[in-house]
Amino acid sequence: MAKKKAGNVFLWIVMLLLIAGLAGFGATSFSGGTATVATVGDTEIETNDYVRAFDAQVRQFRQQTQSQITYSQARAFGLDGQALGQLIGSAALENEAAQLGLSIGDENVSREIMASPTFRGGSGEFDREAYEFTLRQNGITPGDYEERVRGETASGILRAAVASGLTTPEVFIDTLFNYALEERDVTWARLGAEDLAEPLGEPSDDALRAFHSENPEPFTLGETRVIDYALLTPDMLVDDIEVDEAQARALYDARIGEFVQPERRLVERLVFTSEALAEDAKAAIDAGTRSFDDLLEERGLSLDDADLGEVSRDDLGDAAEAVFALDEPGVAGPAPSPLGPALYRMNGILSAQDTPFEDVREELEAEAAADRARRVIRDDIGRIEDLLAGGATPETLGERTNMEFGQIDWRDDVSDGIAAYDAFRNAAASVQVGDFPEVITLEDGGIFALSLNEIREPQLQPFEEVRDEVVAAWEVAETEAALKAQADALADQIRNGREMAGLGLKLETDRGLTRDGFVEGTPASFVETLFEMDADEVRVLTAAGDAWLVRLDSVRAPSGESGEAAFMRARFAAEAQRAMSDSLLDAYRRAVISETGISVNQQALNAINAQLN
Repeated sequence: MAKKKAGNVFLWIVMLLLIAGLAGFGATSFSGGTATVATVGDTEIETNDYVRAFDAQVRQFRQQTQSQITYSQARAFGLDGQALGQLIGSAALENEAAQLGLSIGDENVSREIMASPTFRGGSGEFDREAYEFTLRQNGITPGDYEERVRGETASGILRAAVASGLTTPEVFIDTLFNYALEERDVTWARLGAEDLAEPLGEPSDDALRAFHSENPEPFTLGETRVIDYALLTPDMLVDDIEVDEAQARALYDARIGEFVQPERRLVERLVFTSEALAEDAKAAIDAGTRSFDDLLEERGLSLDDADLGEVSRDDLGDAAEAVFALDEPGVAGPAPSPLGPALYRMNGILSAQDTPFEDVREELEAEAAADRARRVIRDDIGRIEDLLAGGATPETLGERTNMEFGQIDWRDDVSDGIAAYDAFRNAAASVQVGDFPEVITLEDGGIFALSLNEIREPQLQPFEEVRDEVVAAWEVAETEAALKAQADALADQIRNGREMAGLGLKLETDRGLTRDGFVEGTPASFVETLFEMDADEVRVLTAAGDAWLVRLDSVRAPSGESGEAAFMRARFAAEAQRAMSDSLLDAYRRAVISETGISVNQQALNAINAQLN
């Protein structure tokens, strides 16, 4: 059987649109060959497929975490394995489709390719030259690409066959619908220290000591790491660094755009295809029959699409005269733009700014000194690393360099001094006794090195050292216990028929609460508890020295008759259907993988990963 090549057709289309961008990720280093990183049955996974999939995982991680991780870090997180796993799953289905004889004819392949916007020319129709040029730029032959389309489409038919045809039971949909949208009405009252029937007495020393020993958690120090460190920051050097006026003025000149700015306007622009259309739109705005926002909405545009931000006369070119003629917010135009006649909405005026050098001289001198201090520190790193390689300790660094030696008893809750730095906390949490110190950089340009002397296990602080804290905690606990007893007695009265309104409490009522609701002034478990209760049930809750008397007044199932309810129920049904289909497809994919021979070319993977750093 002829071997097939696995790959997501749609991913390929996206990649063909991003040729230039891919070079930045090193994709071109792997093009043009038939090297494979894995084989699933008769289906190959090429190196390019792996590079694209791994890169997609990295970019998604960066977007989700807002962190610029490297490829090496991504491999430490297992993103390379996730990428390969996805490719193996797709290849397994593609191979299975081939084994089952699923395929599409040349006519359907041609239709799929010609429908792709990637290969359309200026006329909007399929352009054969653009098609061949784009493939050639990516080192792909038309035959190979057409086989990819054929294989991916066939596996898509298989996926659709596996995932389709499921019917979600009505009882399941109703259960989800009722669970999510059921509503509860509640009446409640909070009892605080001011509601105590009798004031607390003074605790005896024996009672406090017993409370201290019986409730050790609040008075126990967590694991403590005893750490020696040497620290050097720019702030520690700036006082000894002299900055002359020439340096500060050079910095001022380099950043002149921050200090000297022309008058600017906050502007949005809407472009039209003809001068006549722009004039008609302006006339409608002037007449009050349409607004600038109406015009955007009619065109399917958002404010972000029209926003030009802060612009100066130079930024607007030929439209500057019209826009800057406005002395208050309004719409100007039609006026020229690089894209055609346009209307300009001016939303605000930012006055010209001219900050003299003397006004920012001290600030610039301080900045120049800090920059010089950071360079001094960078220049010192090599010498400090040599000292550490020769066996120097943090204390030695404090004696022989500009670094300052210090000691800290560090725990998770300690964030003062050097512990204010994330880099230090991360290093302190992972260092082990006997590890050699190394230079670690700080976010402000400083550096430090540390060593761990010992780890002290969590320990209960002596009563005498935390007596005040024990007294405060005892008062909270005793108050809460007394208020609970009072609330329990009141709850019994309600259960025996007494009206809650006759108890002399400040009652609060909340109606239509759902499971994702929140009631201000109640404990975190309040809503969750309501949905454990039956109608007319009374409960007592406690937290942080207070007590709550709670009565569930009624339970209302969601109505399925309104348009909104019907929409929500249909959405639950669709989501349940999709979840079941996805689960079935995933189970089928796993079964196919378990029955298909898989060969991974670890040498090829290692070679690729070595280049992706």
